Amino acid sequence: METTLQSNPFVLQCGKKILHLSSRTHIMGVLNVTPDSFSDGGKYFSREKALHRALQMVEEGADIIDVGGESSRPKGPYGEGAVEITPEEEVRRVVPVIKEIAERCDVVLSVDTYKASVAEAALLAGASIVNDISGLNFDPAMASVVASHWAVLIAMHIKGTPKTMQQNPRYHDVVAEVKMSLLKSAEKAASAGIEQIMVDPGIGFGKNLQHNLSLIKNLAALVQLGYPVVIGPSRKAFIGMLLNTPVDERVEGTAAAVAASIFGGAHVIRVHDVKEMKRVAIVADAVMRAT
Repeated sequence: METTLQSNPFVLQCGKKILHLSSRTHIMGVLNVTPDSFSDGGKYFSREKALHRALQMVEEGADIIDVGGESSRPKGPYGEGAVEITPEEEVRRVVPVIKEIAERCDVVLSVDTYKASVAEAALLAGASIVNDISGLNFDPAMASVVASHWAVLIAMHIKGTPKTMQQNPRYHDVVAEVKMSLLKSAEKAASAGIEQIMVDPGIGFGKNLQHNLSLIKNLAALVQLGYPVVIGPSRKAFIGMLLNTPVDERVEGTAAAVAASIFGGAHVIRVHDVKEMKRVAIVADAVMRAT
């Protein structure tokens, strides 16, 4: 790996592509190939529909496509919560989609999983990023898999598990605690040989309304860790609480959260509405660059 990539954590080698994260805000498009995700469960469950949506997101400006095969939908307003599936079923869902996207275009591909065997299969199929919601805390084999493939890791913060995370989450200081947890995940990754690391505060993953707002407002504190910051406020429940709107009517709220995140220093925004949030990012970036 080139020395410039090792010395600059804001330049990432993703397969054959290089992402210069400091040049502008990058867009990660969400592609859920699941029947039960909170926002678009079942919409792109078929391989044909998933491929069509991926290519559409690329046209709309996505730099990264994040493919997920298991929902992390919490118990609460969306029902009893996501159904756990086997690694074999998760591989069956994500690998054919990743392979087809990789064959059709050169967009950077990410796999949204906390299971090492799924990550391994996805990386062999063409993914170059592993988006682990557990921050390497659910599967002890994950770090070695990511390191062995020279892949990029997104270490996200979660309090509890997808099934328990929204059951009255509590913090003494949410920003400080999330920052410390992300630092530990990053250090664990580095000690395992992972050289390319991004961090994600995990909006909506074991946080209530005020926790989410505090993390977005104080995102600069996480940027201080020295790793590129990914954030995914898209269509989340806290926006619905503020606006009293269902999932499919949260575009404006998502746009506000995305803009605030960019002003706080986010490098990558993980969103469902790529076309709209790409426009938000262009304007927000222009404001950030203004003298």
